Amino acid sequence: MIINHPHLGPRDASEFTILGDASLINRPDWQADDADNAFYTYLYLRDNPAGLHRELWFHEQGDRSWLIIQSPVSW
Repeated sequence: MIINHPHLGPRDASEFTILGDASLINRPDWQADDADNAFYTYLYLRDNPAGLHRELWFHEQGDRSWLIIQSPVSW
């Protein structure tokens, strides 16, 4: 699979590490009044979308950047 890196151009997917659903970067506020419930939902009640969603990819073998890639399936 080829990933179109915004700065380096087309790169092979073997240069990247996939880290999962990009919505996980939106962590709950740990100081909020409902932090216990918010973190329970964040950690255990995740969506498992079939079809188009956004994934986090780390360019480990390149410039070490983080990319959010829209993907039709999990690779």
